[in-house]
Amino acid sequence: MKNLFSVAGKTVLVTGGSRGIGEMIAAGFLAHGARVYISSRKADSCHATAERLAREHGGECIALPADLSRLEGVAALASALTARERSLNVLVNNAGASWGAPLGEFPEVGWDKVMDTNVKGVFFLTQALLPQLRAAGTAESPSRVINIGSVDGIGTPTFDTYSYGPSKAALHHLTRMLAARLVRDHILVNAIAPGPFPTWMLSTGVGFGGKVDGDGVDWAAIGRTNPRGRVGTPEDIAGVAIFLASRAGAYTVGEVITCDGGLLVAR
Repeated sequence: MKNLFSVAGKTVLVTGGSRGIGEMIAAGFLAHGARVYISSRKADSCHATAERLAREHGGECIALPADLSRLEGVAALASALTARERSLNVLVNNAGASWGAPLGEFPEVGWDKVMDTNVKGVFFLTQALLPQLRAAGTAESPSRVINIGSVDGIGTPTFDTYSYGPSKAALHHLTRMLAARLVRDHILVNAIAPGPFPTWMLSTGVGFGGKVDGDGVDWAAIGRTNPRGRVGTPEDIAGVAIFLASRAGAYTVGEVITCDGGLLVAR
């Protein structure tokens, strides 16, 4: 029982790890003794975040930039990780995209980009890293895949993001399908469906222009609309991820766990 939530010594890959929820999850794993790889599309920000997280939380954080909306990027990330690691304990599929436009003006590119990143990229990266996940997993300590979905894949989204909610609903169902297949290979697949967190993506939707702090940014006002009276914190999302990646979550399979302050149940 003493080490029920330990992730010390585990090797973890967090996609979309240079900012937002991915950065929060990466920080949590680092602070608790894991070796963490982060990936994001922009190389400069990926390397800068990796250096900062290692400095702030200790441990080893390595940047592996890649564009996961394209199969070439998926293959490049899998190859880069394979060159460094024979096995992978935890894959956090967090990289995601959204697109907002009125219904009558919503473009095909806004549909394809979101579906390619949020669903297609997740499937093919997981597929590409199966040898590493299988190498790490045992009956006593399975490997883990944690997909980051959204409450917008469960309830009706507030914003005109017509491809985002369906993409996350598809990811939730993909989670269940992969879980059913991979559990016998000692790989446990689950998903987290976050609600409002202080991220670039939500900032663009609520009128903060992509800023997460500074003038004109009022997360307290957004939080007052939530049953918990606040937006999420790094501890909230990292806590769920660490539960799923640790011994504590070793009997949890194929679940979509909301982390939303009660947003969905209170609707």
